[in-house]
Amino acid sequence: MKGKILMIVIALFVIVASGLVFFQVDEREYVVITQFGEPIKAIKKAGLNLKWPDPIQSVNRYNNRLMTYEMGETEYLTGDKKNVMVDSYVVWRIEDPIKFMKTVKNRLGAETRLADILSSEIGISLGKYDLSSLISTEPEQIKFGKMMKEVKEEISKKARDYGTQIADVKITLLNFPERNKLSVFKRMRAERERIAKGYRSEGTEKALKIRADADKQKEIILSRAYERAQKIKGEGEAQAIRIYAEAYEKDINFYELVRTLESYEKFIDGKTTVVLSADSELLKFINTSNPDLLNISKTEKPLAQSRLKTDEEG
Repeated sequence: MKGKILMIVIALFVIVASGLVFFQVDEREYVVITQFGEPIKAIKKAGLNLKWPDPIQSVNRYNNRLMTYEMGETEYLTGDKKNVMVDSYVVWRIEDPIKFMKTVKNRLGAETRLADILSSEIGISLGKYDLSSLISTEPEQIKFGKMMKEVKEEISKKARDYGTQIADVKITLLNFPERNKLSVFKRMRAERERIAKGYRSEGTEKALKIRADADKQKEIILSRAYERAQKIKGEGEAQAIRIYAEAYEKDINFYELVRTLESYEKFIDGKTTVVLSADSELLKFINTSNPDLLNISKTEKPLAQSRLKTDEEG
């Protein structure tokens, strides 16, 4: 009986001693071993480890995963003295557990230091750029990405002093203070109107050029059309003259008769009174006894007499 009790006591002692000497390191954490409060060893690899029992050596555990700290809205001044509200955050992790423990102790201390660094670096960077370099409708003028790259580089350098590593820095909000929004919107509206006016001026100038070119093309087309029309007209007149000449050559008397009758139609109507001498050249065909009418061929004389009769009735 006494032997069993002794074995139980020894087993309990071993269990208690094992709990004081052995410890487990998880995948999601770093462990710092301190000896009488002084950090002496950092364990980053997961597994079972051995130490001296407390209070000689103690285990301090730290999260090795990425952590996020949100800054909250803070007011800054840009390079052109414009007030802006900025909301930002930083993604960080522990890189050197021993340095982290010596400088900031824990997550609260680390985020307090990171808040100071983040606020300072964003304020310095915003002071180097005008508002138009951060907010603009023209992509080539925006330098926001360059500014954030500079901020991340500077914060990363200073964060190493506390055993931390910066994974990313982002600005989630860039806005104007409520008291300044109205004046800012007025300036933005004026700027947009100025740009719109410039576009309208360019459009008007282009429209004038297009109209001038169209008018030029119109004049060219009309000139060519007029030239062609005159050419066709000339050809037609030449052909008409040729036809008249051919007709005149075939029967001069008949040609003279037709032309005279055409002249009657032009100047004699129901309201016209003409006083001419009996031997007038113009009236020689009205007298049917005129010997010139006797020279008209038999096939042409009925036509001539019909025209004369019609003119006399008129």
